[in-house]
Amino acid sequence: MSEEILINSTPSETRVALVENGMLQEVWLERAGQSGYIGNIYLGEVSRVLPGLQAAFVEIGLERTAFLHARDMVRSNALSTDLEPAPEPSIAELLRPGEKVMVQVIKDPLGSKGARLTTNISIPSRFLVLLPDCDTVGVSVRIEEEQERERLKNLVLTLRDDSEGHGYIVRTNAEGVNDFALSADMVYLGKVWQAIRERAANTVETRCIYEDLSLPLRALRDLMHEEVDRVRIDSVETQQLAREFARRFVPDWLERIEGYSAERPIFDLFGVEDEIELALSPTTPLKSGGYLVFDQTEAMTTIDINTGGYVGHRNLEETIYKTNLEATQAIARQLRLRNLGGIIIIDFIDMTDEEHQNQVMRSLERALARDHAKTSLTPISPLGLVEMTRKRTTESLERRLCVPCPSCGGRGTVKSTETVCLEIFREIMRSSRQFEASKLMVLASPNVVERILDEQSAMVAELEELIGKTIQFQREDQYAQEQFDVVLL
Repeated sequence: MSEEILINSTPSETRVALVENGMLQEVWLERAGQSGYIGNIYLGEVSRVLPGLQAAFVEIGLERTAFLHARDMVRSNALSTDLEPAPEPSIAELLRPGEKVMVQVIKDPLGSKGARLTTNISIPSRFLVLLPDCDTVGVSVRIEEEQERERLKNLVLTLRDDSEGHGYIVRTNAEGVNDFALSADMVYLGKVWQAIRERAANTVETRCIYEDLSLPLRALRDLMHEEVDRVRIDSVETQQLAREFARRFVPDWLERIEGYSAERPIFDLFGVEDEIELALSPTTPLKSGGYLVFDQTEAMTTIDINTGGYVGHRNLEETIYKTNLEATQAIARQLRLRNLGGIIIIDFIDMTDEEHQNQVMRSLERALARDHAKTSLTPISPLGLVEMTRKRTTESLERRLCVPCPSCGGRGTVKSTETVCLEIFREIMRSSRQFEASKLMVLASPNVVERILDEQSAMVAELEELIGKTIQFQREDQYAQEQFDVVLL
């Protein structure tokens, strides 16, 4: 597996692309004034406590009040050896309105929802995640070799200062590193936590007291590993910052960071720009001739698989099986590329062979194994549906780059001209009965006015005779198809 990281940086926007074997897998972007909040730590003030929801609203200085649930105020013992989970405490016992509380953003504001918070602070570095005031030492589940897991855990237990009472999670990147690298990370994290505590102690107002690294540096911290061949950056300033960061934390990989100064834009490499554009389309073609249809809504995302023009096998069952098998790879890639999360329903084409169903599920599980986001799957239902979840922390690519259509309001459809014409006639009847006027003028889109004057002219004549008033029509180029006004003259 060969990987490459491309970083496109301008004063107004920074974009990072992860390319595996020449194909774009994931893309992140950060715009000036619109950077994400995940990982930021705030000194917040409790505005409301809601015992019925076991939650509180906390003011942290963002546009919308943030949300803190009681379960996010108790450190999970999933990484410890305790068999019984801690009982969920009452939010009324934990917080009071007006109380100051140190919180960290774990989910960006999504749609109409405010940010999601936790009081379980965690601070990541290259190889470790610091868990202040927690005795837990855990190892990432992505490090699968038991001997290596035990080695890393023992190293952390030996190196940490027990008097501080801090816990750690060993990150996937730590696989194979020595005690010197882990010790350096512990020193760095200790200094960061001390600075955060000092800012919190010297602050009385609601404000951010710790901000996570910028997108390019987060990419180096979280994405750099042995399979990454190189990082190419098209900004001299960003390249200098990246090299300074690497010199401090990953000096062995300093030579992999390269500047990019060719005339061809960096995101034209590997067709990244084209792939981003395709990811905004509801359909994704498959090489065989089939295709996927993605439908993202507020509640969930549905994915439909179709054979399309693929008829290349001897029988229908084999054709369906091959299409579903190919779709699993495309689905896993598109989930990462489109950054789709929450509840996802995959509608595979019905397969009668149970072994084919099992192989499709195994293929999907393998394809999702490289996903950085946590996923969970259910078996194929009798209707051929697979329910799954993918952890969502930021808006999807579509929501980041697009806004709802001003004509349809995000529905994806608009009323037909015939429907709008009939609505206009009903409004004319209502207005003529309610108000006194000698004539009426209808302002509408050109398509609607043209249909009225052409196909509905007889109806207009009957309507004028019925209400005893003259009706005039005026085209308005700026009106959407559903928009109209009836004006009394």
